Amino acid sequence: DFILCLGYKADVIKEYFIHYNEYISNDFILKGGNNQVELLNKDINEWTITFVETGNSTSIGERLVIVKDYLEGEEMFLANYSDGLTDMNLNNYIEWFKNQPEKVASFMAYQPKYSFHIVQREEDGLVKNISHINSAGLFINTGYFIMRKTFFDYINYGEEIVEEPFRKLIKEKKLVSWKHEGFWASMDTYKDKQLLDEKYEHGDRPWEVWNHKKRNGIISNGKHLHNNDKY
Repeated sequence: DFILCLGYKADVIKEYFIHYNEYISNDFILKGGNNQVELLNKDINEWTITFVETGNSTSIGERLVIVKDYLEGEEMFLANYSDGLTDMNLNNYIEWFKNQPEKVASFMAYQPKYSFHIVQREEDGLVKNISHINSAGLFINTGYFIMRKTFFDYINYGEEIVEEPFRKLIKEKKLVSWKHEGFWASMDTYKDKQLLDEKYEHGDRPWEVWNHKKRNGIISNGKHLHNNDKY
């Protein structure tokens, strides 16, 4: 089940799903000219998608509050910024959080592999130390969240998710982070898109975890015999 918190270009997203064509995104067999098409696999036939208009300039925290009523009956829910790609094992992340019933919220923490250097300096400009960001032990919030429904007890309308609510949870020791050491990349800028498009064109697509089993499995009579990896 998916809830889309829509704002900018909401109409484009709605049109995409209303006119979604599974023959474009899946392998299929064509028999007898155009008379018979057999899909080899399907992707959204079991999905339930709720489309909610939450405003163009609404903050992420506000969007969550707006869609709260659509989470009726759910003990936990997942949320994300939707501007990043990763090969994180979601099943492992969920099980890890389930085993901490006293925690209210979690996010995926990642050590960015940037080419920047961190500088420690005095007020007069004197440099005390300079080191590569990878050696600084810094982690960022990548925006892959798992939360219990009680999270809404910590946030008020108008508050941003990582500001007031997370600070309350930190104070009560109810916020945890899942460390990911695999692939993660954001797509915040046009340059980010160019880099990811280039990786895609060269077949370097670690985020396509749904295809990992295909590549690692054995194909027999048109069917994939998968290994035991879970994604």
